[in-house]
Amino acid sequence: MSAPIAVITGASSGIGAATARQLAAAGYRVVLTARRKDRIEALAAEITEAGHQATAYALDVTDRAAVDEFAIAFRSLAVLVNNAGGALGLDPVATGDPEDWRRMYDVNVLGTLHMTQALLPALTASGDGTVVVLSSTAGHATYEGGAGYVAAKNGARVLAETLRLEIVGTPVRVIEIAPGLVKTEEFATTRFGGDTERAAKVYDGVAAPLTADDVADTITWACTRPPHVNIDLLVVRPRAQASNTKLHREL
Repeated sequence: MSAPIAVITGASSGIGAATARQLAAAGYRVVLTARRKDRIEALAAEITEAGHQATAYALDVTDRAAVDEFAIAFRSLAVLVNNAGGALGLDPVATGDPEDWRRMYDVNVLGTLHMTQALLPALTASGDGTVVVLSSTAGHATYEGGAGYVAAKNGARVLAETLRLEIVGTPVRVIEIAPGLVKTEEFATTRFGGDTERAAKVYDGVAAPLTADDVADTITWACTRPPHVNIDLLVVRPRAQASNTKLHREL
C-alpha cells in the first residue's frame, strides 16, 4: 500500500518544517509548500535522505488560482496541515497599520480557506481525512497590542469550528492546535520587521518556551489517533505561561 499523503503549508521553517519531519517519520509522504522554494527543496532532500518520502512545491496560499492548480494533483489526501500564518506588529488599535492587519487576515484566514476548500474533495475521497488548523492561544484570548493578530487567529479558530459542524457525518475530522509562546527562528523577528533585538526580548527570562518540535509533536499525535477520535482543540503552552498575559520570567 502507498503511504498516506500529508500536505503542510508554511513548511519552510519553524513549526511547519518540524511537522514535515515528524509526519514523514510517522510514515506519511509529505508535500511541503511555502513561498521559499529553496528552503522547502532543501528540507525535502533532508527528509528523503533520512529514508522518508517528501516533495517540495512552491506555493503562496493567498493566491487562489495557484492553490487550485496545486490541488488538481490530488485525488486522495490523508492530511492537510494549515500552518502558514504569522503576526505583524504589536501596535495598539489606535495606531495599528491596516496593511499589516490585511496581510495577517489574508494568510491566516483566507490562506487556510483557500487550501481547505481546494483540498476538501481529496480529503473526503480518502475515506479518512484530517484537516489541521494551526491557530494560537491568541485566537482564544486577547492582549494589548495584539488586536490584528488576535482577530486573524480568531478567524482561523472560527473557520475550524464551523467546518467541523458543516461536514459532520463525512469521513473528515477537523483539528485545531492552539500554541502559546513558541520560540522559533522567525516568528518574533517577522513580527517586528526584522528587529532581532526586539524579537529576542519576547523570550527574555523564559527558561523553556515551547519549541517548533513540541508543537509538531502535538500535531503528529493528533493526526495519528484512530480515525474515530477527533481532537477538536488542543491548547499547548510552556509551563511558564499561564495565559497570554501571565508569563513567568526569571530575570
